[in-house]
Amino acid sequence: MADTVAPAVAEPARPGSTRRERTGWYFYDWANSAFQTTVITVFLGPFLTTVTELAAGCELGADSCDGAVHPLGIRVAAGSFYPYLISLSVFLTVFVLPVVGAIADRSAHKKRLLALAAFTGAGATIAFAFVTGDRYLLGGALFLVANISFGAAVVVYNSFLPQLGGPDDRDAISSRGWAIGYLGGGLLLALNLVAVTLLSEEGNPQRTLDLARWSIVSAGVWWAAFTLLPLRWLRERPTAATLHGGGNVLTDGFRQLGHTLREIKTYPLTLFFLLAFLVFNDGIQTVITLASQYGTEELKLEQSTLIVTILLVQFLAFGGALTLGALARRIGAWKTVLLSLVLWTGVIIAAFRLPAEAPVPFMVLGACIGLVLGGSQALSRSLFSQLIPAGKEGEYYGFYEISDKGTSWLGPLAFGLVFQLTSSYRVGLVSLLIFFVVGFALLAAVPIRRAIVAAGNTPPRVL
Repeated sequence: MADTVAPAVAEPARPGSTRRERTGWYFYDWANSAFQTTVITVFLGPFLTTVTELAAGCELGADSCDGAVHPLGIRVAAGSFYPYLISLSVFLTVFVLPVVGAIADRSAHKKRLLALAAFTGAGATIAFAFVTGDRYLLGGALFLVANISFGAAVVVYNSFLPQLGGPDDRDAISSRGWAIGYLGGGLLLALNLVAVTLLSEEGNPQRTLDLARWSIVSAGVWWAAFTLLPLRWLRERPTAATLHGGGNVLTDGFRQLGHTLREIKTYPLTLFFLLAFLVFNDGIQTVITLASQYGTEELKLEQSTLIVTILLVQFLAFGGALTLGALARRIGAWKTVLLSLVLWTGVIIAAFRLPAEAPVPFMVLGACIGLVLGGSQALSRSLFSQLIPAGKEGEYYGFYEISDKGTSWLGPLAFGLVFQLTSSYRVGLVSLLIFFVVGFALLAAVPIRRAIVAAGNTPPRVL
């Protein structure tokens, strides 16, 4: 299967890192992108919002719903439940992911940690088969487990990146992983598109809701099945510290995390880059996560239109990730990411001006997103790998993952609050501009070459 999806570009070589191993690493992106695309980006927002509206007493298929639910006795507008849930999941990951990263750095069996996190998340996703009727609390709980497990698995997965290539190879390796991930996520989404198109019934919103639920379940099955490939092909590369550390990996991981937190001020430029990433990527993730909810609730678009648009994003993002990766080889990853943030600002402004019930402009905007999406994220990941002190990849990627795939919190929180105050998704969308403007300013202020040297690493030839 690898031969059918690998892009026709030269494979970066590194002594000790085989093509088979790198292909295994790429395929975890193929595996978990199904959750990101089918679940987070397309189906879960509208599905869980509809289930929540049913719990609030609204009629299935109603054009609008002003009802509210009361989880733990707190009044929450039905339309705000999902954005708040995303924020809660990320709040919890703030405590979980750095610990997972510290444990990964102390463990000689990182593949076992990857398997545990991935299969837990996939299992919770498959369990959405039981989210029927008005069981919004069950859906919320399963989402929390799945999203936190998703983030934990990506922390371990990202920590393999520095061992797969040197400073001049990582932009290409990271971009290739993202690109193949978009193909995997796009393929499953295409299959779900066929199912929704063939099996949906006019005037039967319950059938549409059921199809969304089973599409979510399919992503869990896909995630679990394709995780077997990286588990088979990746190699364990324990450091001297892991081989001779002794003791309990869990307690040693907590101890190492505490040590890192005390000494983290030693790498202020790395932290400054991380702050910039947390800000601008929170905006990116919020756009991805809430796009389908914005399309259905504000623009009144059909589910099939949303799926076609996201499918378009996926396949254009494959080329976009490789194109921006090639651009990074010419002008450097840092400048390329800055350029992508300018383009993201334009995306938000254009999205605010989109007319309702007009699928073509929405699809055109989706195409623009696809061209910048993969590259901005892939290059941020590889650039951050240059700023991590050797032997602490898991810990630092634990902090990084707090705002990586699907784990934004400030953006959804701002979006949810603005919607609750104004009942306008458009105004909520405009609030996201601040993340791209501030993120650009922070990233532009990072002296990137000095930051890499300060972390004890060798800068690539082009930055």
